[in-house]
Amino acid sequence: MNRQKAEDGRQRTEDRIPRTEDRNQKSEGRRRWARSFCVLRTEFGVKTRTHDAEHRTKNYVVCLLLSVFCFLLTGCEQFSGDGDSYQTRIAPEKTRRIETLELQEARDEEKILTDVNDANEVPPKELELTLEQCRALTLENNLDLKVQLINPAVAAEKVSQQEAQFEAAFYSNLTFSKTDTPTASFLDEISGSQVDYTSTSLGVQVPLRTGGTVNFDLADSRAKTDSPWSVFDPSYGSDMSVSISQPLLRGAGKRANTYAIRIAEYERQITDARTKLEVIRVIADVDRVYWRLYAAKMELDVRKKQYDLAKALYEQAGRFVAAGDKPQIEIIRTEAGVAQQLEAIILAENNVRDRERDLKRTLNKAGLGMQTPTVLIPATEPDPVLYELKKKQLVATAMDNRMEMLELELQIAEDFATVDYMRSQSLPLVTMDYRYNVNGLGGTRDDSFDLLFDKRFEDHRVGLQLLVPLGNEAGKSQLRQAFYQRRQRLASRDSREALIELEVLNAIDQLEANWQRVLASRQRAILDGRLFDAEKRQFELGMGTSTDVLQAQTNFAEAQRAEILALAEYQIALVDLAYATGTLLGAAKIRWEPIVLPDNI
Repeated sequence: MNRQKAEDGRQRTEDRIPRTEDRNQKSEGRRRWARSFCVLRTEFGVKTRTHDAEHRTKNYVVCLLLSVFCFLLTGCEQFSGDGDSYQTRIAPEKTRRIETLELQEARDEEKILTDVNDANEVPPKELELTLEQCRALTLENNLDLKVQLINPAVAAEKVSQQEAQFEAAFYSNLTFSKTDTPTASFLDEISGSQVDYTSTSLGVQVPLRTGGTVNFDLADSRAKTDSPWSVFDPSYGSDMSVSISQPLLRGAGKRANTYAIRIAEYERQITDARTKLEVIRVIADVDRVYWRLYAAKMELDVRKKQYDLAKALYEQAGRFVAAGDKPQIEIIRTEAGVAQQLEAIILAENNVRDRERDLKRTLNKAGLGMQTPTVLIPATEPDPVLYELKKKQLVATAMDNRMEMLELELQIAEDFATVDYMRSQSLPLVTMDYRYNVNGLGGTRDDSFDLLFDKRFEDHRVGLQLLVPLGNEAGKSQLRQAFYQRRQRLASRDSREALIELEVLNAIDQLEANWQRVLASRQRAILDGRLFDAEKRQFELGMGTSTDVLQAQTNFAEAQRAEILALAEYQIALVDLAYATGTLLGAAKIRWEPIVLPDNI
């Protein structure tokens, strides 16, 4: 009887406990499934459960399909070669093919002017401009100046950008998680612990000019679990905290943390100095172009007068030859003189057109484009006056007003600020943290906040962090670079002062030389004019040839041309002297303002 009971019990035990071979096979299968699922979980983050065979199979199929889909998606994206991957693509012919210039034969001049001009706006044939009007139009319409006037606004926005780093920021975090954690038990199957957790936090972060940061944070959380040992289900937690983090050595203090603002402000002032220099350069350029146009117009008038004189001489020689007073060769000589003066007129007219286009481009006035046939007439006459030039005073004025010197001084100020900042950055990093926290907990949210505002549970935490680079070669190298750059700028300041002094002295000498040229060329023009009149009378009396008259006429024309160029160059020398001293000549009350875009862009 007992033996039979033992056999029955052993049989029931064997039925209940799997055989060793079955257990080994099942264990090996579980291991294979586990390895393959671990790989899939690592690659795709898919959660699986090992206690349900059917569920495992479904997850495996899902992971396999996801892997195939991701492979196809990434492969197509990588090798599609669409336009978004390369942004704007230019056709190869645009950069490889060289086009030919197609020219057409000349047509009627009136037809050409009709093609160039706008039918709705007929430009005037002539336009008289004073030097003051040219300056005003240049300040209003010059394209180079318009481009430069945007830079101060950009530099000012960079200063605002650096100042905005100390603005407070509001932040919020929302977190939801659902976990199903397996736990071991005495049962045959592994049980799980499920938790639903939701957390919300609101806060304000305030950066300090001393380098620290203050955070104000209010957090609320809700947790629901299936654990039988949980007192509150769901449970609510509330936290209110204030924390501060402050560096003590590296990056500590207002001067270190406002370094970027100072550099941006220096750069803004440098941009203003460059803009002022650009305004002075543009005004000086329009003055130079104006006087060169004046010289070209006066030279053209001289060439036309000389042409009239040569033509009159040719007609006079024809009458003498017809009367038998002169040989036939005189007609050929005077005709050659007329042709020579005609060539000079063509060259002078081409020079006038070049100067007019240059002035039109500088003025950039609406309806006065470079292709318009409008003839510009300079209305301001040169007024050569001998000035008393005090070299030391002019050099001192240049040192005060030259924007290059101001720009260099601002760069030196940047270097001093950089040295101080790099000295701070080479210090060890020591940071002190403090956090104050009030905790709340309850079965409802109201209970949790009630406990929070009762302030029964408070936390205090103080921390000190230290980081000391061994050797600190990087910080030392940056500091040495700042020292070298500052020394280089200080050395270049002396070189810049010497260069400015040289430019001013050269401009003074050029102005004095041009004044002497004005006097000499005027005296020469008077004498050559008398000589031409004398040779002409000699020719009329039969005591000279037309060759002598033509030569005297050529000398007279060159003397007049030299006088005109001397007057123009004297005016340009005055402009150059003013530019060398960082000022403008005869242009007062000029003030530039940056171009500012509207706020509703």
